[in-house]
Amino acid sequence: MRFQFVLAEVFSGLRRNLTMVTSIILVTFVSLAFVGAAALLQRQVTTLKGEWYDLVEVSVFLCPNGSLEPTCAAGEATGAQVEALRQVIDTELAGKVSAVYVESKDDAYTAFLAQHPDGKYKGTDLTADDMQASLRLKLTDPENFELVSDVLTGRQGVELVDDQRGIFQPLFLALGRASLLAAGLAAVMLVCASLLIATTIRLSAVSRRRETGIMRLVGASNSFIQLPFLLEGSIAAVVGSMLAVGGLWLGVRYLVTDWLAGSVDWLSYVGTSDVLAVAPLLMGVALALAVVSSVVTLARYTRV
Repeated sequence: MRFQFVLAEVFSGLRRNLTMVTSIILVTFVSLAFVGAAALLQRQVTTLKGEWYDLVEVSVFLCPNGSLEPTCAAGEATGAQVEALRQVIDTELAGKVSAVYVESKDDAYTAFLAQHPDGKYKGTDLTADDMQASLRLKLTDPENFELVSDVLTGRQGVELVDDQRGIFQPLFLALGRASLLAAGLAAVMLVCASLLIATTIRLSAVSRRRETGIMRLVGASNSFIQLPFLLEGSIAAVVGSMLAVGGLWLGVRYLVTDWLAGSVDWLSYVGTSDVLAVAPLLMGVALALAVVSSVVTLARYTRV
């Protein structure tokens, strides 16, 4: 009987405040769409880092003839210097480097011809002697680049230590900033949603002062009086979160999976499974937002 009464009060409140409830749903939808977008962008950055950083190598460029670097004062790197570098990698960088590949001048020239079949670069004919030998290091953890660079930079026979992560950092930085922007907008919208929920609950409580007064007289507890109002805000917020999940799912399905992935197919993108993964987060945020806003408001307007 009590359960039926609570449900009747909830649906009555939703009908009375239909406009405000709709506003809660829409504001919650928009704010959680930003929250979900920020979460998906962060997952995209993590996916790209995990995929691309595994492919990143540290290039240790050996001294060529004519280099002005102090470590190349003796001229082109010798076999003894290369062997000394290998010893340093095996000892001081043990466990940090998983594999070492030696790229000779001929290997570098072969790679150059693969990109420039005519053997010319900016109008100049190049030969194998114009190439630069290097050591390619595969790191066990790409984040250890600075340690590897510190150990190898300044060694005799080494002209430059280069990390290929610099190629990808601008993309990761742009995605990270977009994620922060979406999170900032989401925070503003969540504040608006919480204020709107509080206002709606307050108006609903004020409009039903007669009913709550009768309930006080018959001895109803505080929680029983507040429960219908709490459920009203929670239902509206959860519906808004479901719309946000649906909107994100459609956006990822048609804009990312069908369109973007079809146009640029050499990248890995977030998918609809990622949307479903963040869905519980969005619904949890919506429910927490409604509960906190409602409890704070009801503590003042429905106190027994």
